[in-house]
Amino acid sequence: MTTRPLVLRSVEDDHAERCVDIFRRIDGTFGFEEFRRDTEDMGRWTMTGSYSGQIFLSRSEAETRALSSVGWLKAEQLT
Repeated sequence: MTTRPLVLRSVEDDHAERCVDIFRRIDGTFGFEEFRRDTEDMGRWTMTGSYSGQIFLSRSEAETRALSSVGWLKAEQLT
């Protein structure tokens, strides 16, 4: 059995340089995290936010907080 969160949605910016993952934890709570991808990191995604420890009871709550926390993320990207 895995203890890693299940990514429900991964949204990239227009340049595929930033990403937000919306996920569900094994305990049924939800969260999100922001990542970036730079050439000096050989194209690997690197966590840039410190959001993943926040706990939400619904996916909708996690998405709403992501929208208010991540400047480049737009509501239409989550629909």
